[in-house]
Amino acid sequence: MIQSQLHPLRLKADPARVVVRPFHLAWQGNRSDPGRAGRLVDSVLKLDDREIGRQLRMVMQDFEQRHWQTRKVFLNRFKEICSLLNLSLEGIGDKRQQLIGAYFCQEYSYAAAALMNPSIVPHPDQTGLDRHTTRILLSLRAVGEGHISSIAFREGLVSASGGLQLAPEPPFATAADSPELDQVIDGPVTVYRHEDANLSGTVIFPVTPAQSNGLEDLRLTYFTHDDGSQEYIGTYTAYSGKGIRSELMRTCDFRSIDLIPMTGEAARNKGMALFPQKIGGQYMMLGRQDGQNMFLLRSDDLTQWDGGDLLMGPKYAWEFIQIGNCGAPILIDEGWLVLTHGVGAMRQYALGAVLLDRDDPSKILGRTRYPILEAEDDDRNGYVPNVVYTCGGMRVGDQLFMPYGISDSSIGFAFLPLKDLVAALS
Repeated sequence: MIQSQLHPLRLKADPARVVVRPFHLAWQGNRSDPGRAGRLVDSVLKLDDREIGRQLRMVMQDFEQRHWQTRKVFLNRFKEICSLLNLSLEGIGDKRQQLIGAYFCQEYSYAAAALMNPSIVPHPDQTGLDRHTTRILLSLRAVGEGHISSIAFREGLVSASGGLQLAPEPPFATAADSPELDQVIDGPVTVYRHEDANLSGTVIFPVTPAQSNGLEDLRLTYFTHDDGSQEYIGTYTAYSGKGIRSELMRTCDFRSIDLIPMTGEAARNKGMALFPQKIGGQYMMLGRQDGQNMFLLRSDDLTQWDGGDLLMGPKYAWEFIQIGNCGAPILIDEGWLVLTHGVGAMRQYALGAVLLDRDDPSKILGRTRYPILEAEDDDRNGYVPNVVYTCGGMRVGDQLFMPYGISDSSIGFAFLPLKDLVAALS
């Protein structure tokens, strides 16, 4: 096995990380039929001023210190409900508005169950750094109540010498906003990071019915277009509770973030990973179309993916059950470095690597005979035991920096010398 340097830092699930989320169910109603939501609003409107004050004080005592701009959040939620039900704001006092908004909110612990499967890209802001240091942005799969997955972020610094420092999490986490939260939309949506929120405290929750049970395993890459412009593009799995589909996340600054369904036969599968540039005039993806093997896909349209050619299948004992990519390909001097996962006996997940030709990624130049990282000792224990998994690594100097999930319960970090990794690609 390649001698990797494991950093002592671990990120773990934390039930104390909570956000205020809209409390919206099918019974909320609409303009033509206010339903239960309308009756709830009427009940609050009928309370006298003294009771309104008492109830609001109780809510604020419990929650104002746990969240950021709580009163403003309640007022905004009240306005959303008024718009949904076509209610007039006239004559409804500020405290009454806040209390009505509170009834349509809930506190949600977004990472209470698990934190796992990170990916990594260079941060949009690289100012003020020396040439050996890179500011990074991690995406994390956070799992909370109901096993619903959301996307969280952490910012930090990594150095070519193996140093890692994550920025402190802000005291309050905030959910990315979407104007479509109370509507049934099954197409593209846009979510917005609050203007005063750090990325490290921002969480993206499911918005559409296809996403309702989770946004899973985001694989981010910093994509360079033919004209030289760049944007962050990620692929992730939208899970409805009954079915899955692959979707795209697109953003230039992580202020406005588009979530876009992909179409085509290939988009009905998990684990798609986008090459960070066109090759031969086409977009390219890696995917696992049959649950066992890895495929190479080509398209002229970022959102439309069909077919695919078999690239490689299980070869060694540690990957006999399945093999798949672990994030977007990474361009190094020797070609495209692809991190892979293999599943072997007793459903053990381990990490490996494959080297593809730079100009023709259908050509395999090498692959690791043995895992480069696998679960050992205490890392075997967790929500899903005996798993190491990543959704992407990044070159930092002469090293590969790789954040990785540990048994679906926590996140660790590894540095691997690129020369040793290339040498292992026999």
